[in-house]
Amino acid sequence: MIESHSRAWWRATLALCLGSFLVFINLYAPQPLLPALREAYGVSTLVAGLVMSVSTLALAVSLLVFGPLSDAIGRGAIMRITLLVAGLLSLAISMAPNFETLLVLRTLQGFMLGGLPAVAIAWMGDEFDRPALLTAVGLYIGGNTLGGIGGRVIGGAVAEISSASASFLVVGLMTLVGVAVFWRLLPRAQAFTPRPFELRGALGDLLAHLRNPMLLAAYLLGGLNFLIFINQYSYLTFRLAEAPFGLGSRFLGLIFVTYLGGTLGSMLSGRLARFLPQPLCMMIGVMILMGGTLVTLAGSLGWIITGLTINAFGFFLAHSMASSWVSRHAHMARGSASALYLVFYYCGASLGGLWLEPFWHLAGWPGVTIGSWLVLIVTLGIAAWLWRQERHLDAR
Repeated sequence: MIESHSRAWWRATLALCLGSFLVFINLYAPQPLLPALREAYGVSTLVAGLVMSVSTLALAVSLLVFGPLSDAIGRGAIMRITLLVAGLLSLAISMAPNFETLLVLRTLQGFMLGGLPAVAIAWMGDEFDRPALLTAVGLYIGGNTLGGIGGRVIGGAVAEISSASASFLVVGLMTLVGVAVFWRLLPRAQAFTPRPFELRGALGDLLAHLRNPMLLAAYLLGGLNFLIFINQYSYLTFRLAEAPFGLGSRFLGLIFVTYLGGTLGSMLSGRLARFLPQPLCMMIGVMILMGGTLVTLAGSLGWIITGLTINAFGFFLAHSMASSWVSRHAHMARGSASALYLVFYYCGASLGGLWLEPFWHLAGWPGVTIGSWLVLIVTLGIAAWLWRQERHLDAR
């Protein structure tokens, strides 16, 4: 097993963080463009949001394919090939002639983008010992946040200077360069033991994970938290594009720099887990997310940005803990277990607009805040239940 901070650990962790960064610059580059797309195509906020929703939903579906497949053929090839195809699809999107074609290509890209997230943490679970795993997962999630920031900032800035098509072109070219580096850095797996792929067996593994209450609770916590967190950003772009703020695409992209709070939260998660039980860390993360959501009610742009930064810290703290919890408590088919966590995670992202849209229409941003708190109260209860279950297990 690879030990923490060894040469092999640094090389593998750097590769996976880079891969994570590439996935999320592609996934989130269009988000600051949503108000402009709504105006350009004359669609509603919900329809404009499909640019994000179709890709995250396709990503969720792909996890059900790549996770079980990786248990049979290995993780490395899946990560390399899907990243390459996703980069090529960004180039194709830059030449999309209309909104419908853009949605189709974004759907295909979302499916390819699922390859690395489906198996990266399972790869770590195979190769790293427990201390190395906890620290690496925190850094890997940090790569998620940096990719989320980079994609949105690049997407917004390039679109304002040139066009939305140019945003996809730049992101695609960056991805292809990054894939070449990732391809070389990722070490060959040493501890992976393949299992023959059988559809019945793969479905059996997924059902077994869903029947495990310790895993199912983490799945629900991750999915519901992400339902709120990512869709708050989408509705804030509409809020900040309107009076009295009137922000353009470039400045809307810059609000996602608040994801740096999430980078810090995910990087500190491994250290925090050395002193506190993981479910308690999840509870702390959810409560911080609830507090940050209240701060965004302020009418000042500065306070809104502060609230978003607090939200990012709390969300990614809880997310890091929940995802590593799944890898620890899945005693078989880790690829399927990690993939299933991300299915819930990205389904939450896709469905969040349906949940928050009525609150937005009824009461604007205060309505979105109320809708957010209703869900976060549930996830806080889930984390508390996991803490009780862990204490019972430790007492035996």
